[in-house]
Amino acid sequence: MRITVFGGTGPTGLLLINQALAEGHDVVTYARTPAKLPSHQRLTAIQGQLDDASAIGEAVRGSDAVLSVLGPGTNKAEIPPLVSGYRSIIEAMREQGVDRLVALGTPSITDPADRRELKVGLMVTGIRRFQPMAYDAIVRIGQTVRDSGLKWTIVRVPLLTNGPKTTAINVRAVGDKGGVRLSRNNAAAFLLQQATDSTHIGAAPFITDK
Repeated sequence: MRITVFGGTGPTGLLLINQALAEGHDVVTYARTPAKLPSHQRLTAIQGQLDDASAIGEAVRGSDAVLSVLGPGTNKAEIPPLVSGYRSIIEAMREQGVDRLVALGTPSITDPADRRELKVGLMVTGIRRFQPMAYDAIVRIGQTVRDSGLKWTIVRVPLLTNGPKTTAINVRAVGDKGGVRLSRNNAAAFLLQQATDSTHIGAAPFITDK
């Protein structure tokens, strides 16, 4: 399988790429700084910004699925281009006939199955109050993905840790029984699984460690 990864130079993105390569996939990654990526014969790096429609189209062309771990960081200047960047990715996917999109999200993106969960609610309130630009970007990205017309899945994650990859991932809605932490290894594994799994198409599962 050929997979395109956006956001692959971050901690979760690098784990995702390495897991995909270990499973035998061909990986194309789109990055501003390809030097941060590992060297591998089945890894192709395309350098570009999120406003470069031509380069994004090149990254998407011929892939079976697009996995995105793009998300707002602490640099406020980088937040606004994220939403337009997602639109560019979606447009490129339509043009290239690639219809499977798996995007990383957070509980700031709500789902009809969600119920009240105190700890998760406090996390979302904290982001909305102290990082309003990041909160707004996350919510807008979620809606952009939902409106894409693609076979999308939004993988919502809580607090990420550097724990190990395990076989125990709790796939749930907010308000169901479970913790509020998830190892990046497990996040990467679940994202990769969605490239070939249709179970959560059109859904936004919330995943945590068990």
